[in-house]
Amino acid sequence: MRATLTRPPGVHRDVVLRPPAVAMAFLGEGLPHEAVAVPGVALGEHDVLVAVELSTVCGSDVHTVQGRRSAAVPLVLGHESVGRVVAVGDGGVRDTEGADLSVGDRVVWSVTASCGECDRCTAGFPQKCRSLLKYGHERIAPHRELTGGFASHAQLGAGTTIVRVPEQLAAAVAAPASCATATAWAAVARARAIRPLDGVRVRVHGAGLVGISVAAIAAEHGAVVDVRDPDARRQALAEEFGASGFDDAPDIVIECSGHAVQTALDEVEVGGVVVLVGSVFPAPPVPLDAESIVRRLITVAGVHNYTGAELAEAVGFLSGAGRAYPFAGAVGAVHPLASLDEAIAAAAAPGAPLRIGVVTR
Repeated sequence: MRATLTRPPGVHRDVVLRPPAVAMAFLGEGLPHEAVAVPGVALGEHDVLVAVELSTVCGSDVHTVQGRRSAAVPLVLGHESVGRVVAVGDGGVRDTEGADLSVGDRVVWSVTASCGECDRCTAGFPQKCRSLLKYGHERIAPHRELTGGFASHAQLGAGTTIVRVPEQLAAAVAAPASCATATAWAAVARARAIRPLDGVRVRVHGAGLVGISVAAIAAEHGAVVDVRDPDARRQALAEEFGASGFDDAPDIVIECSGHAVQTALDEVEVGGVVVLVGSVFPAPPVPLDAESIVRRLITVAGVHNYTGAELAEAVGFLSGAGRAYPFAGAVGAVHPLASLDEAIAAAAAPGAPLRIGVVTR
């Protein structure tokens, strides 16, 4: 793929792609994805154009296709990706370490782009920015066709956190960092901010990719980890990610399934912490026993997405201590981009691997 840069205009410049980029447009429940050719993009002053190396199918992609999650169509799904920079806007872009990004850099990027200036961003909640853009969730618009990972290229706008990843880090490990691993890191960080983990009993409900990532991260911080999942195969897999199990009441519960919220609130020890990640929504409402929470001194926290710093820390974990765990095995079959419907069906099938991969071929 060759990117030809033409000037002017001003803060935007045209990037002509030969052959054209390809994006797979989701048109609505029950309809097949449609390939859209994108012969060029208008590159903003602080935009980055990335050639996608690998994307993985997240549970929320499946939920959208199945009609369980609302979405403005047409859009390009996919928000777990790794790729390589092929063009940078005239104003330049820096990674999380403050270094200028260059053509050829291998990167992952945040699921959100934030303004950095609104009250939510300045309060430390950039993932809830007043003018938020979410990759894999945005309706296709003129000059904004490449906003999802199920495409040959992704156009990253200003306010996106971009993290360099080592060449030796497998694409199957790097791609889910921008959702599953970073969310897991954020959940553990939320618990750690309330209670140090060394020697503490941590129970994780849900042995999907977020849950087993939580297990590995918590174990690396010195916790004794127990993972619960109705799927015996996945619960056994958690042992490979640092779960040793225990029967006592947990000091910390991190609920990643969306189905065990009541159990988490009931079982946590006095003075304990419950972190709700809830990767399956909408979940049924849960009655809240406020008196029990007050008398047992329970802290309840919610985590949704993550900050840019947490994405960088998640990548650092995968590149360092995380190498001791079999994250690469989380991705099962890899499908070509043209077979995206088959890839999503495989991800939704009973007994599916934790992730299905999608590559441009």
